Order: sequence, then C-alpha cells, then structure tokens
Amino acid sequence: QVQLGESGGGLAQAGTSLRLSCAASGRNFTYGAMGWFRQAPGKEREFVARIVGGGAEVDYADSVKGRFTISRDNSKNTVYLQMNSLKPEDTAIYYCAAATYYVHSSYVSAYPYWGQGTQVTVSS
Repeated sequence: QVQLGESGGGLAQAGTSLRLSCAASGRNFTYGAMGWFRQAPGKEREFVARIVGGGAEVDYADSVKGRFTISRDNSKNTVYLQMNSLKPEDTAIYYCAAATYYVHSSYVSAYPYWGQGTQVTVSS
C-alpha cells in the first residue's frame, strides 16, 4: 500500500521560512515524479513544484519561483519543499503527490498518489 506522509507545516510570519517533507512508502518513486500542490480555502488545488528522477528536472509555479526550492533524497524516498520569503498568500494546505513514471505536466490528474496534506499558515 502506497503512503505519502507530509510534515513540517505550521504557523510562520511573513518573510520567514518553512521546510516541508514528504516521505513515501510502498512504492519506489526514484525514477518518477514527485510534486507539491496547495489548496487555499475556497480555491482549487494548484501546482507548486515538481521534481523528476534524481532532480535534473524541476519546475515551479510562477508564484513561488525564486522563493521555493524542491529537492529529493531518493535513498529515503523523500521529497522536500524549502519555502523562503513566505507571504500570507502562501497560506494553504500543502499536498505531496507522486508518480512512478515521468510527469511533465502540472495537472493534479497526472499524479496517482497523494498525501493527506499539511497546513501552512503565514501571518502578516
């Protein structure tokens, strides 16, 4: 059974940093894609960042470019999201997503496996 477990969320002040982690079990995602999405109250789930394989290919939403960094440790089947210069508009539930195959798109439907999410709240 595949499980994705996010951690690292919480309350942060604007301008500070948080680091999210997502540990995967039950399937090897080494050669596939892992990504982060977020969903704010009343809004649809949106793409944040994506990393494929060993990390040679990464992709970010325009809203987080230059502030967020996605990385992964395949030996631990874990993906990270370093979030710097946080803004109140970053407040959302952050979800980890994974696929055992290459994913080029930022669509929610491209990822078959999802975590339960971790809340990030940024105060001004």
